[in-house]
Order: sequence, then C-alpha cells, then structure tokens
Amino acid sequence: MRIFVTGVAGQLGHDVMNELAKRGHEGIGSDLAPEYTGVADGSAVVSMPYVSLDITDAAAVEKVLMEVKPDAVVHCAAWTAVDMAEDDDKVAKVRAINAGGTQNIANVCKKLDCKMVYISTDYVFDGQGTEPWQPDCRDYKPLNVYGQTKLEGELAVSNTLEKFFIVRIAWVFGLNGKNFIKTMLNVGKSHDTVRVVNDQIGTPTYTLDLSRLLVDMTESEQYGYYHATNEGGYISWYDFTCEIFRQAGYTTNVVPVTTEEYGLSKAARPFNSRLDKSKLKENGFEPLPTWQDALSRYLVEIGVNQ
Repeated sequence: MRIFVTGVAGQLGHDVMNELAKRGHEGIGSDLAPEYTGVADGSAVVSMPYVSLDITDAAAVEKVLMEVKPDAVVHCAAWTAVDMAEDDDKVAKVRAINAGGTQNIANVCKKLDCKMVYISTDYVFDGQGTEPWQPDCRDYKPLNVYGQTKLEGELAVSNTLEKFFIVRIAWVFGLNGKNFIKTMLNVGKSHDTVRVVNDQIGTPTYTLDLSRLLVDMTESEQYGYYHATNEGGYISWYDFTCEIFRQAGYTTNVVPVTTEEYGLSKAARPFNSRLDKSKLKENGFEPLPTWQDALSRYLVEIGVNQ
C-alpha cells in the first residue's frame, strides 16, 4: 500500500512512518519543514520519501496528493498547543490547520476514493461525569478552542467521506517532541516535591503502540469512529506521575491537588477523559498494551531505564 502521512515531525507521525517501513508499505511523509531529518535527539526516521506541505493551502494539498495517489492518508498534523490556541491572535490559525487543513485533505481523498485516518481527541466532549465516552457518541460540547477545531475537523471528514477512521486519543506521549512524562522527569530531577492534579481522569496513549493500530486500520475496511488509548485502567495525572517516578527510580514526593488548587490554565481541561475502547476488539483490532507496560518501554526508549 502507498500511504501518505501528515505531521511526521510530531510524536505520532514519526512512529507511523517507521511502522509503515517495518511492514513493507510505501510511506510518504509530510510536514512544514523543507526537509525531515528525524527526531530532536538525532535518531532518524527510516528513509522514506518526504514532501514539504502546508495543509492550509488547498491548491498545494491537491497537487501533492493527486501526484502521490495514496491508498490511504493518515492525518496526524494538527495544532496541539491547547493553551496557546486560546489567544485571540491564534484562533484563526488554529482553525485553519485543524479544520480547514483537514477539509482540504478530505476533499482530495474523496476525489481519489482513498481511505483517510483522522486523529482526534477526547476534547471534543465536555469532560463531565464519570462514564467513559463512547466512540459513536455525538454529544459534542468542546470546552476550548482546540477541542472545537478538532471537532470541526471530525465533521469535515465524516461529512465528506465514507472511507474514514476517526480515532480519538488522549494523554499522548512518544519519542518526538514534548510530553507529560518528559516534563515530570525534568521536574522530578530538580524538585523535592511536585504538585499534580488528581481530579482529571483518563488513560495515556503511547504513540508507538498507537501507530501499529493506525496501520492496522489502513489495512482494513472497518470504517468509523474509534477510541484508542493504552489499556490498564483509568487514572489521574497524579497516579500517572507516581508510576513514572516509581519506574524511573525517583524519590520525588508527589502531592495530589485539585484542578482548582493547582490554578487555572488558559484553556479549560476535561475532568473526564475516560474513553471506551471496546469497539476496537469488536471490529477485529488488537487493543493497545497496558499503559504501565507502555511507560516501561518508553523509559527504556528515552534512555531513563536501561
């Protein structure tokens, strides 16, 4: 299969490209940079074709995709800086990327009659209650600009295409770029005590594990909405931090606090990020490993545990 991947400079896109290479698929990566040399720590992505592409440029998207003629597009590119998205001077740009860019890609996928995988987020919901969100739930009430624009991206895909996978994820971590684990490890080194919220509940998602699932999807025709995070049970950010420090051998004291006690961030955060993932198994997809196992493998990958 020939698969076009957007956002390969990010955590997920990088892993998707490597997974495609492992399986012998023809992957073509894209991002904004003129060329792609790998991740920040110097480990290069498996050598594959790369195209510099601004997804907000509809003409450029059409030109590139019509030339590549992919069997599937895995759309990982997005504006993900949640707090910065709230700035008045950023909203239009965030919408142009998350909604407009996605619409541009969906339009060409329709012309090519190819599959599209769109990566979304639990932020399309209001994050209230305690029940896990179902993948086919349409009770959308985004709390912030990021969530609203990702929802607009979902609608662009579902209203344009029939051959689509909309995959909502949460609490993402991977090798390429910043994430919660890296932040906590840095803070844990320099502080005796850290305060972490214990009233936001969800499950982490390791991009290495997720990339395998996404490629499985491109190889199938089980279209629709899915939720995909690692297994292992629902936890708080406080629980996650305790396990990060335990596995890393840190003795840093972790103090649980409420979101209110921690202090309000610019963008509202969901309290309930529980995602029901049972539809994966029902449709023949293998669930992701536990987040505890994923964390262990990730700490080895970034050189914390050898």
